[in-house]
Amino acid sequence: MSRVLEDRVAVVTGGGQGLGQAISLRLAQEGAHVVVADLNEETAQSTAAQIGSTTDRRAIALKVDVTDEAQVKAMIDSTVQEFRRLDIVVSNAGILISDEVTEFPAEKWRAVINVNLFGYFLVAKHAARAMKAQRRGTIIQVNSKSGKKGSYKSSAYAASKFGGIGLTQSIALELAEYGVRVNAVCPGNLLDSPLWVDSLYKQYAKRWGITEEQVRQRYIDQVPMKRGCTYKDVCNVVVFLASDQASYMTGQAINVTGGQEMR
Repeated sequence: MSRVLEDRVAVVTGGGQGLGQAISLRLAQEGAHVVVADLNEETAQSTAAQIGSTTDRRAIALKVDVTDEAQVKAMIDSTVQEFRRLDIVVSNAGILISDEVTEFPAEKWRAVINVNLFGYFLVAKHAARAMKAQRRGTIIQVNSKSGKKGSYKSSAYAASKFGGIGLTQSIALELAEYGVRVNAVCPGNLLDSPLWVDSLYKQYAKRWGITEEQVRQRYIDQVPMKRGCTYKDVCNVVVFLASDQASYMTGQAINVTGGQEMR
């Protein structure tokens, strides 16, 4: 079967672990060469090595803090210098800190906005420089269902993701005339991800006085399709948006939630 992203050049921020790692690997499997950017240099290198050992694509690991403009600029410049172009940027780096609004430490609230929204702005800004010059390219933000609907005790996260959709639409309007598309993907709860398995189930079980399995079932029951979101579900949409099959789509925020946002 032909690969839909054959010889494209992609950058994935937060690409060394979790969903970002899954996206990096999937883009390579679809034919793209991948720059794996992550604040954790070890995981970036591990993911790049995995791409090199399991596909015939090139992969480069970079340590990047998306809140540092100099580092983001260097990431894009290094990619263009190495591969002579930039076709796909997936802005995936993000953090989640939850607390009641009256107790939320201001510095932690600001940190979520800084990574999830300001970091996305910096990545899009410098990706756009390269893509405008080429007059082609696609920027994809990994957003969240929390970008469409408020999230209980996660005001910073929801605010950052609501802002991300506004930023996506605004940049899409600016870049359309240059042949650059900008879209967002809004996943539902990734119930088998390390964030949930290693942290959230325990937190919610303690908070609500129920078992971890009951927490999981509570979230599954919120989804009309009766299962959690998977990395594959998200990667399928990312690949579609990155491909020429989505050439008439820009400024969109695509739900991947099993129908949860209808409720």
